Amino acid sequence: MRSWDLKQEGRQLRVGGYTPFSATEYPGLLSAVIFVQGCPWRCGYCQNTHLQERTRESPIAWKDILTTLERRAGMLDAVVFCGGEATMDPALHSAIAEVRAMGFKIGLETACIYPERLKSVLPLVDWIGFDVKTTFARYAEVTGIANSGEPVRESVAAILSSGVDYECRTTVHPAQLSPALLLELAQTLAGMGVEHYVLQEFRATGCADEGLVSSAMPGYPGEPLLAGIAPLFSSFTVRRAGQAAR
Repeated sequence: MRSWDLKQEGRQLRVGGYTPFSATEYPGLLSAVIFVQGCPWRCGYCQNTHLQERTRESPIAWKDILTTLERRAGMLDAVVFCGGEATMDPALHSAIAEVRAMGFKIGLETACIYPERLKSVLPLVDWIGFDVKTTFARYAEVTGIANSGEPVRESVAAILSSGVDYECRTTVHPAQLSPALLLELAQTLAGMGVEHYVLQEFRATGCADEGLVSSAMPGYPGEPLLAGIAPLFSSFTVRRAGQAAR
């Protein structure tokens, strides 16, 4: 990346999309949702592939987002930053600080790719939803990136030690998480101190991987497996494909 581009990267958040109102993205609060451009991973079940690339210019100007949020002060409780991968953007810290100064609570959704940048914004975040895709040793099978599980392990530990309210979640497809592997993942997370865990059934909508779509099993994971996972956590939820997702 050229020096000019490096300077531009850090100036303003690269926004790829904006949802003015959501009743589900931040638990219990009405929120707006900011979709940040860019993600280095290529997970087969990704439903936001249009946000994976970072364009030279932001599709939505950050100043316009701020103007919109100023007008909605008092109508919304929170603003959620997601992606893509929000922590990919070097302007995330300053963007969160600007929005927080308006009086909004801050939510963050992350795949835990950049632990250092995540650690830098955790003091500004009120709630975080984070994805753990598989056991740390097998992450490359989902993301296509070697050793991608290690930053996730570090990020999860940072979130748990921060005291920030959170939701840990895993999207479940039988081709990527067998019953034995899913149970192993749940046990690993519980051993790390995760108390709030959500399994999200694979959704074919928006998925570009025809192999995953054709091999999906509605109702997976089944009740016997769920019965073995549920006691590991203080709160445990399963979001089926027909339910609203985060």
